[in-house]
Amino acid sequence: MNSKAAIRDRSHWLAVSGLLDPALVEQARISARAHAQPLVKYLVDNQLMDASSIAAAAARHFSLPLVDIDALQPATRTLPRVSPELIRRYRALPLLKPDATLWLGVSDPAEDHGLNEFSFQAGCKTDIVVVEESMLNRALQDLLDTCHAPGRASELSQLDFDAIPIQEDAGTPADDAGGNAGDTPVTRVVNRLLLDAIRRGASDIHVECYEHTARIRFREDGMLREIARPPLAITGKIGARLKIMARLDIAEKRLPQDGRFRLRLSRARAMELRVSTLPTLWGEKTVLRVLDPQPDNLDMDSLGFTAEQKRLYTQALHRQQGLILVTGPTGSGKSLTLYTGLNLLNNAERNIATVEDPVEIHLDGINQVSVNAAVGLGFSETLRAFLRQDPDVLMVGEIRDLETARIAVRAAQTGHLVLSTLHTNSAAETLTRLVDMGIAPYHLATSLSLVIAQRLLRRLCTRCKKPLHLPSNVLIQEGFSPDSIPEARLFAPAGCNHCHGGYRGRVGIYETVAITEAFSRVMMAGGNSIQIAELARNKGFNDLRRSALEKAAQGLTSLAEVNRMT
Repeated sequence: MNSKAAIRDRSHWLAVSGLLDPALVEQARISARAHAQPLVKYLVDNQLMDASSIAAAAARHFSLPLVDIDALQPATRTLPRVSPELIRRYRALPLLKPDATLWLGVSDPAEDHGLNEFSFQAGCKTDIVVVEESMLNRALQDLLDTCHAPGRASELSQLDFDAIPIQEDAGTPADDAGGNAGDTPVTRVVNRLLLDAIRRGASDIHVECYEHTARIRFREDGMLREIARPPLAITGKIGARLKIMARLDIAEKRLPQDGRFRLRLSRARAMELRVSTLPTLWGEKTVLRVLDPQPDNLDMDSLGFTAEQKRLYTQALHRQQGLILVTGPTGSGKSLTLYTGLNLLNNAERNIATVEDPVEIHLDGINQVSVNAAVGLGFSETLRAFLRQDPDVLMVGEIRDLETARIAVRAAQTGHLVLSTLHTNSAAETLTRLVDMGIAPYHLATSLSLVIAQRLLRRLCTRCKKPLHLPSNVLIQEGFSPDSIPEARLFAPAGCNHCHGGYRGRVGIYETVAITEAFSRVMMAGGNSIQIAELARNKGFNDLRRSALEKAAQGLTSLAEVNRMT
């Protein structure tokens, strides 16, 4: 069969490639049609086939290039005179080659991708390339849902970058250094940038320079999304303005710098922004972390604990002494979990003190200290001072070294309740990490009372999520127990004008392990993380995967998001 005939017969190439039996291909086509999805997207979204295997087979069968879009330069992924509606209709990602040819990245070359329409709109030659479905789906969401979806256009798209004068020294804007910095073009652009990030609920802002381009990205719901592409010549001015606001040295471009500043939104509300600069090959990259020092809700029920996890955390908080550790990567909500616990304990009968780098949430009634390495005030020095201040509850922002760990453990053994964080992947790894740092197992056995490992999953948009029906054998393979399958109500993301590709907000998942005598015996015997994790399962403590599946069964997140994060 020639290639044109193969393209017309979509089922033939999947069967010929050895990926699926012809009967299964036809069954999948019927199911995909019932869900109004392209065949390849249906197969990948439902974990019936691997995206990389499909892409490799499609590239071989149709003799087309297989492109890794994550490896392409940012300037390649644009909208070159092509309407978002056309991209959304055909699920084809436009990619510009250096010779001005338009590549259309697709996951299934057998589909109709409107080559003539793309070529007409772009005004150039158009070719098909193969892209993995998972990469394609993510890239289309980033391109359409953040930059071009109706009603969600960023205010940055309206910024007057051309109003900023371009000087030879783009990194030192003279008009910002003087007293009139409040109403210059670059100041107005930066103010709009910050306000737009806060309005959209972004947790981080990235301002980046490359050889020929620059871009601004926001991290929203844990995902980085491109927001704007300012002219390269004025990106240095934006970075310099941010350094001035953070009281950093604008002349120093060879070394990383860290600072912070406060942006007052009204009399009652202000946001804090942590600024980090890094010299890269083509200029300084600036990243800002957006922090709300006075969150609206520090209620235990808002965290997403199950009833049993909430009981374990509350029980550990009301002990007179002990060490509570919250673990997870940066941006997983550890500080919010700790401060929710502190808020529960905050009353006139307790002396509570915290040491952080820096203080992220402000609470009246709690003595909070930011470390200052420049003057020798670190975690361990502050902890020693705390212990001379008659404390009841101590919170250490992060255990980074052996000395801090030893002081925290000693404080937990001598009548204090200590809360802290550690960067590990699971509760079991937390115990072995502390032993590897140099803490004796018998000290852990007598001080550690609770370990919480956590992640944040993207929450499905309640306006557009759609039901997802999977066979029981697929659900069991994913980790659902046979008893839970009848009650599971799964949904998949759809995407609308009110969300980011089918998701809006995030929900926490937790592995909460109370350290009992059985765990102490395993630690004292030199047990490893595998043995500790097995004991936790036998004791009925849900791991992160099990907790995530429960959230999916409740319709709060998707199975695809569960697989991405656990």
